[in-house]
Amino acid sequence: MTRTYVVTGSASGIGKVTAEKLRADGHTVIGVDLKGADVNADLTTAEGRAELVARAEELSGGVVDGVLAIAGLVIPAPVTVAVNHFGAVATLEGLRPLLAKSDAPRAAVVASLAALEEVDQQLFELIESGDEAGALAYADSLGATANATGSSVLYTTSKLSIARWVRRNAPSAEWAKAGIALNAVAPGVILTPMTAAALETEEGRAAMDAGAPAPYGGPAADPIQVSNLLAWLTSEDNGYVTGQIIFIDGGAESIRRPELV
Repeated sequence: MTRTYVVTGSASGIGKVTAEKLRADGHTVIGVDLKGADVNADLTTAEGRAELVARAEELSGGVVDGVLAIAGLVIPAPVTVAVNHFGAVATLEGLRPLLAKSDAPRAAVVASLAALEEVDQQLFELIESGDEAGALAYADSLGATANATGSSVLYTTSKLSIARWVRRNAPSAEWAKAGIALNAVAPGVILTPMTAAALETEEGRAAMDAGAPAPYGGPAADPIQVSNLLAWLTSEDNGYVTGQIIFIDGGAESIRRPELV
């Protein structure tokens, strides 16, 4: 059966590959990005988030079957927090009324294996409290602060916070009890021009293996692997999976914390 999806971050990366896959499978996709999409919206602003919801309602006819909040940034600047957490939450909450009108509503978010790395606790608490202005101001003061592995704490913290948001909200009356599945995927190293270049050197391969060892299918995954998982999670076939953070990382998470069940 043909379904209608809203995919943020549809102009590049995992978002683009996912939108292309869903369209190839015969579904209707409303792509969202800063430019070059069905809906051009800046998810760092209240106006952009409102535009996303209004245009998605218009283009979908008022019913959306699947929402994929894929838009994300890695740069060491407050916009990373704004998009990765607050933009994703605004997308999901804003489109939830349209999902509620579907016979088989599903939603998914892209988190990251990096959520397991060191985060900034004060920033995490500000995000968790819902204080976007405070979180962004504090993020600005952190600037390019990196953790012990060299990752931006703005990135790791925002990816942990959105994963926790999914876990906390998925079983709620607004989501699970309304029949809406809500999950997240947490990719490890994904093949991009940047990672491909790094993998060409011995130093680059060693660095990636240290941070995200991937004995199964590694050292990096094609983006279509993530898209395939997202497509299933947001399909009618997923009738019982919700509230999960599914690591798609070639085994890295199980190596890093094998005791966690």
